Amino acid sequence: MINVSQPLETEPVMPSQRQPSEPSWSGVVKRIQLGDPTGMEELYDVFATGIRFYLCRQLGPQDLDDRVHDAFLTITQSIRKGDVREPDRLMGYVRTIVRRQVAAQIETVVEARRKQVDPSLGPMISDWHPNPESRVIEKQNVAMAKRILLSLPQRDREVLVRFYLHEQTSAEICREMGLTDTQFRLIKSRAKHRFGELGRARMARRGGLRPQG
Repeated sequence: MINVSQPLETEPVMPSQRQPSEPSWSGVVKRIQLGDPTGMEELYDVFATGIRFYLCRQLGPQDLDDRVHDAFLTITQSIRKGDVREPDRLMGYVRTIVRRQVAAQIETVVEARRKQVDPSLGPMISDWHPNPESRVIEKQNVAMAKRILLSLPQRDREVLVRFYLHEQTSAEICREMGLTDTQFRLIKSRAKHRFGELGRARMARRGGLRPQG
């Protein structure tokens, strides 16, 4: 549960703040821009420890993996677009982005609470049985999801299927696919992000709309 009454800490705890030496962040940025997976893995270690701990303290354990995933994608996309103008100060940039995401999430929760219906007004009565139209739409959505899944690279698809459909643990997937924990998290994040992008694009085309950047 998000504790909206707790003051927002000014600095996420970073591994580099507790270690006498830290990696060359400019080198990490350069490797990510060149598509070197070692740069992604080195940066993800920060998110899997310091950033993960900070987000958990601020927002609680619910949806923690998704929040870490979203923050990591935001940073790596910024790096690839050249938005990180001072690579040596990458951790300062990371802290700024993560603090903004935490503040935005807390604001969303507060606003949702304001809009909650007073339970004293009684339950709202509605028919929850799916009508024929909704069943057709659901069937179309399932078919579309399968097509999108099949369009992903085989390893990305296998990770998503094992994790979300077969409900295997990350340890089982790593053991059976020969992956490290960091490699698994990176593949899952990339595949989940790509799946979402393709889904939004197809939904936009179905509705005659242009997909949002």
